[in-house]
Amino acid sequence: MRFENKIVVITGAAGGVGQTLARLFASEGARLMLSDLNEEGLQNTAAEVNQAGAEVSYLAGNLREKTYCEAVIAQAAEVFGGVDILLNNAGIIPRGTIEETTDDMWFTAMDVNLNAVFFLCRAAIPHMKQRGGGAIVNTSSVWGTYPGPNHVAYCTSKGAVAALTKNLGRDCAPLGIRVNAVCPHEINTPMIRSGFERRGLDPDKAVEELNKSVPIGRIAEPEDIADVIAFLASNEARYIAGEAVEVTGAKPVSG
Repeated sequence: MRFENKIVVITGAAGGVGQTLARLFASEGARLMLSDLNEEGLQNTAAEVNQAGAEVSYLAGNLREKTYCEAVIAQAAEVFGGVDILLNNAGIIPRGTIEETTDDMWFTAMDVNLNAVFFLCRAAIPHMKQRGGGAIVNTSSVWGTYPGPNHVAYCTSKGAVAALTKNLGRDCAPLGIRVNAVCPHEINTPMIRSGFERRGLDPDKAVEELNKSVPIGRIAEPEDIADVIAFLASNEARYIAGEAVEVTGAKPVSG
């Protein structure tokens, strides 16, 4: 029970990794504040972990809005009394070169992938200070630290998340708040599968082809990433701060 009575905020809680995080932290005693744009999916996740015995609150909304980001943290503090752990898991993956990237694609990527992380961290850190410390785990990407092709908005936003994480890691360590990031490669989630479908590809066959490109033999499952996030949020990682941890199955970014 690494997270017994810890107050944990999870964004993107209706998605593949987010649902897995909610189940994992609930099973280890956390009290959960869940966030997602998909209200129905968010309600389903909340109901599942509640039925499993976890205390849970949730708030659906758009992370592009600063007021919503701040409201998520405020509700966690109101319902549970503070914030101990923040997991900035939500993200989007717009595809395209710079010539193919519209203004809306660019600004949406920055708002969801980067600005929301800033707003949520800024709102949560004072609560963590009041509780004597805490942990933040952001989700960046190896496509942010080693940008791949034809994803200019995505790569730029995730690279900025890695830089923000390292900056906050240094600034917040003296406060007892550890800030780290995970940098995954491809993950077998509904988001990646829907992306294949939009491109006219069979998701199962596309994942099979991706599996062949990974030295460890397969792309990540949500559990592979969630376990690393949980480790970084736990006391087991008490001396890790300001790091961007690559979780790739040894697959390099190339292209």
